[in-house]
Amino acid sequence: MLIGSVCDEKFQQNTRPQVIEDVSEHITKIRALFAEMKEVSVAVSGGIDSVTLAVLASQTPNISIQMYHAVSPAVPSQATDRVKQLSRDYGWSLQILDAHEFADEDYLSNPVNRCFYCKTNLYKAISAVSGGVIVSGANTDDLSDYRPGLDAAKNASVRHPYVETLTNKSLVRSIAKQIGLGELSELAASPCLSSRVETGIRIDPELLPLINETERLIAQSVFPEPETVRCRVRSAGVVIELDDRSMSRLTTQKRQTLKEKINTIFKYRGYKYPVNFEVYKLGSAFIHIKSTRAVES
Repeated sequence: MLIGSVCDEKFQQNTRPQVIEDVSEHITKIRALFAEMKEVSVAVSGGIDSVTLAVLASQTPNISIQMYHAVSPAVPSQATDRVKQLSRDYGWSLQILDAHEFADEDYLSNPVNRCFYCKTNLYKAISAVSGGVIVSGANTDDLSDYRPGLDAAKNASVRHPYVETLTNKSLVRSIAKQIGLGELSELAASPCLSSRVETGIRIDPELLPLINETERLIAQSVFPEPETVRCRVRSAGVVIELDDRSMSRLTTQKRQTLKEKINTIFKYRGYKYPVNFEVYKLGSAFIHIKSTRAVES
């Protein structure tokens, strides 16, 4: 037991400096990319990837930087609030814009590649007001998922500094901690609200805020706070997905209470769905996909 403890301690001592060095190396490489670009336009969704990228850009000297954040019914209000607060904290030049994806029938019809149309509209909107190099927060982990938005990025000549420097999600979080983002570095992934609607069901802008309200209700009602919460709208009704731990702690009485509250949220706007609970499954709102690759949602 003692030998094992000593070995573990030596392992930690030997590896800890390397981890810090790796993080610092990635930060240096990313800032070097920004320095080469000179004029940078950062698409900031409000998630940890794009927020960290924006902070890194703002801390890079001698470059011109503009942050862009798109608002729409698909963007949770808390994400917009987060971006605005960070903009004040770091003194960003921030432009809030409407990417007009809700005027795009291809997006509203909610095909499997809906994200392609969303990102196409986003990058078009940014390009219309910016002459800088558009950068996104895509990291190397995204390359193994089904990400049609990356095709839109390629068409718009968007660059991905994390991908170019071989930075994965875990490293992004480590970078966030090292540059002072604190607890925000552990921010849970939360793709746009349209990703909660099952493929093929038309995107209804009035429905999306209800999905967000429901997820916030669950997060505040289940203790300890769930690691993952998704409110899915499927052809069979509303399905609340939670991580394994949270599902195991959800009593029958608690489920019934939450079902009643969720029904109240949707009925207020004239929607009526049966409500069920399931264990979270990555990409479970996507159907008709012949690929075996995972989809972030």
